[in-house]
Amino acid sequence: MRLTTAQALVRWVLAQRTELADGTHAPLFPGVFAIFGHGNVLALGNALEEARAELPVWRGHNEQGMALAAVGIGKATHRRQVGVATSSIGPGALNMVTAAGVAHANRLPLLLLPGDTFTSRAPDPVLQQVEHFGDPTTTVNDAFRAVSRYFDRITRPEQLLNTLPQVARVLTDPADCGPVVLALPQDVQAESADFPDALFAPVLHRPSRPRPDTRALTEATAVLRDARRPLLVLGGGVRYSRAAGRAIRFAEQHAVPVVETTAGRTLVPHDHPLHAGPLGITGSTSANALAAEADVVLAVGTRLQDFTTASWTVFAPDVRIVSLNAARFDAVKHGALSVVADADEGLRELTDGLGAWRADPAWAARAGEERSKWDAHVDGLRAPGGTPTYAQVVGVVNELSTPEDYVMTASGGLPGELIGGWRALGEATMDVEYGFSCMGYELAGAWGAAIARPDGVVTTLVGDGSYLMLNSELFSAAFAGHGFVAVVCDNDGYAVIHRLQTGQGGAGFNNLYDDVRTTHAHPPRTDFAAHAAAMGCAAFPVDDLAGLRDAYRRAREVARTGHRPAVVVIRTHPSAWTDAGAWWEVGVPEVAHRPEITAAHDEVLSGKAKQLRYL
Repeated sequence: MRLTTAQALVRWVLAQRTELADGTHAPLFPGVFAIFGHGNVLALGNALEEARAELPVWRGHNEQGMALAAVGIGKATHRRQVGVATSSIGPGALNMVTAAGVAHANRLPLLLLPGDTFTSRAPDPVLQQVEHFGDPTTTVNDAFRAVSRYFDRITRPEQLLNTLPQVARVLTDPADCGPVVLALPQDVQAESADFPDALFAPVLHRPSRPRPDTRALTEATAVLRDARRPLLVLGGGVRYSRAAGRAIRFAEQHAVPVVETTAGRTLVPHDHPLHAGPLGITGSTSANALAAEADVVLAVGTRLQDFTTASWTVFAPDVRIVSLNAARFDAVKHGALSVVADADEGLRELTDGLGAWRADPAWAARAGEERSKWDAHVDGLRAPGGTPTYAQVVGVVNELSTPEDYVMTASGGLPGELIGGWRALGEATMDVEYGFSCMGYELAGAWGAAIARPDGVVTTLVGDGSYLMLNSELFSAAFAGHGFVAVVCDNDGYAVIHRLQTGQGGAGFNNLYDDVRTTHAHPPRTDFAAHAAAMGCAAFPVDDLAGLRDAYRRAREVARTGHRPAVVVIRTHPSAWTDAGAWWEVGVPEVAHRPEITAAHDEVLSGKAKQLRYL
């Protein structure tokens, strides 16, 4: 059939289907977020308008925000569906680079369709075109290359026949999953070609489940059998494989304590007797205590990021790590014994290989014993009294949530509170974007999550700094009719970075408002509730925990029935944090004007002496 490049692309998008976790089928691409400009409004915009009855198009108000909302869809559906975002060439396209970075760091699917300059070059230089004196083929969209898993610039309509199968492969592959960028030159979007009907035949995408190599499996089984203090670490790959049940059964059959990474949070019921808690800097003393004593660590579906490993100081010096991962890139890190496989299939075959083997019951019992101590500590942090703290706010939200709900955050101090303090109510019901830790994802990603998860209440916790950095999609969600709850914790600035700054010997500077340069004796403050109301949201300013409890109940009802975001605003303590006591390597100056800084540098050297560089 004769179609433009844009029409063919949209028809192909409509033909892609996906199998959800419950076995039902749904569109692989449930909708498109779009801000139109001269580089995409005519060809791609018209193609989307032709398909508007089948493919929802949601208008964003900031390209970064709408692309982050698309990322939120990918996470909320456990990578079974893919958000799409399109913008014009120039600043609109560059605004989406940050969202591509979020998807790339977190291994999440995202399809970006930025407009591009004319391949004919006849009208050059066009509006918003950046010219490279020595390379006329370079455009601003080349900035996506560093944060794309797959990048292509479509310079002929027929190229879609070759590139679209690769697009589907990357977006649905458990090992290669990440952002795909198709740069679409304005003239090529509008050019037509004869496309075969077969390109638009419906395709059902099911997650592939590669099985492990038998030799690697045999070696891993032997290592585990020799373990006296084994530890099971569950990462995001377990979530995307939908292997939480398999992992829990593995732990139960072999009496192995279980800990979770950031991406693996809420995979294990909080009160499970083998659950030792979240691991790492933003984790728990309970999980870290077991990690320090474990002789063999079975790490499943995790890339073992620095926050998880406490910059590689959380494990014992003589630990053996068996890394079970769908991505060979992650499985071989730090010289671990690698088993390349799907999490569910790999754990199943490891269970078969281990047979009746079980760890020492006394070691298994340590999980519950240590976690009970951490729970008591968190209970103390949540107890009412004084200026409200992050831990108290999280406690209220946790108490009033249900197993169907979904909780989110991304940056500042709140990730530590959710990772370390949240008690799981339902499986895979948390999104802490701590791979890229992108300020602003909290609100934009919540819009995408609300679209993807209409059956429960999506709650996002956000600091005042992130709110001010990117809040435009509150209006987008309110206008579109998508409800969620945003709890805004106002602590007078970038408080967690102030904590890092002063904790490493520095003077408070340019983070808390008290340390920010101003010509005002009494600088203005933001009225977050009034601002949210002006953006079309329901707003609930509160002063204390009792008010928070009542306001959060009312906000949940608005989110469920009012079809718009509800924003709860509360002032919080700027320096009260949940702390697991783990070490984190940061760049402290060797030479400084403050002796406190040079002393902190000496502490960094002491920490580095405990790092594991290769296993």
